[in-house]
Amino acid sequence: MEKIITCLWFDKEAEDAAQYYASVFRNAKVTAVTRAPGGGEPHVTQGAVLTAEFEIEGRAFVALNGGKVDFSFNDSISFQVMCDDQAEVDEYSSKLTADGGREVQCGWLKDKYGVSWQIVPRIFPRLIGDPDPAKAARAMRAMMQMIKLDIATLEEAARG
Repeated sequence: MEKIITCLWFDKEAEDAAQYYASVFRNAKVTAVTRAPGGGEPHVTQGAVLTAEFEIEGRAFVALNGGKVDFSFNDSISFQVMCDDQAEVDEYSSKLTADGGREVQCGWLKDKYGVSWQIVPRIFPRLIGDPDPAKAARAMRAMMQMIKLDIATLEEAARG
């Protein structure tokens, strides 16, 4: 077991969310579902899903059915998906915005559960970290105008 595991709090959608994330990413799977044994909390039905564990690219997550509360996912926490090419940017953007998700800006999006994701081409940190500050600034300005990041446009902007 990993030392640090990301836990995502859901009302009753933990198993559905784990299955969803396992379907979005190429190297992902649901690894365990824990059900209520009964005899515990009176409001928890025996056999109800308590947690669903899943992995994405070898990183462990737990989806917890914690019940309805007064907080929800927000942009202060997000997951970056580093993409090798435009096809991968397009694929993850499309999959994560399906069924009620939405694109936000600058490569950010929210999935149907409200979890924030950043879909980032691997080349982007190099473009904005270019030793030529003018090139880096042009790439940054171009990114700030985008919803979904476009690699060709970012490279063209950096070149000037």
